[in-house]
Amino acid sequence: MDVLINVFVALHIIGIASLLGGFLTQMKAMGAGTARFTPAMLHGAVTMLVTGVALVGLNQADSQPVDNIKIGVKLALLIVILGLVYVKRDEEKVAKGAFIAVGALTVANIFIAKLWT
Repeated sequence: MDVLINVFVALHIIGIASLLGGFLTQMKAMGAGTARFTPAMLHGAVTMLVTGVALVGLNQADSQPVDNIKIGVKLALLIVILGLVYVKRDEEKVAKGAFIAVGALTVANIFIAKLWT
């Protein structure tokens, strides 16, 4: 079971890298007012959602403790991120506030994952 959990952790990290990497590559465009949500950002958010749900299930099946409040907060942030990216994915330009919100929520999600014990 540990190998399967580690595979899903790796896939979860790949998803967050895709989401955060897409954000970081658009930083210069954000300064120019032409930032947009890339397909990689959407796919990264969906990957995070699917692998995160799988990780919770696998950890519970393996009788490992799961902090449901932490998972709920992370899920709420991810749903906001996913909603913003999905709704605005076809727009040529995304408002600076919405774009910054996605980046900030993504970074907050990372810090919650590592610092909330």
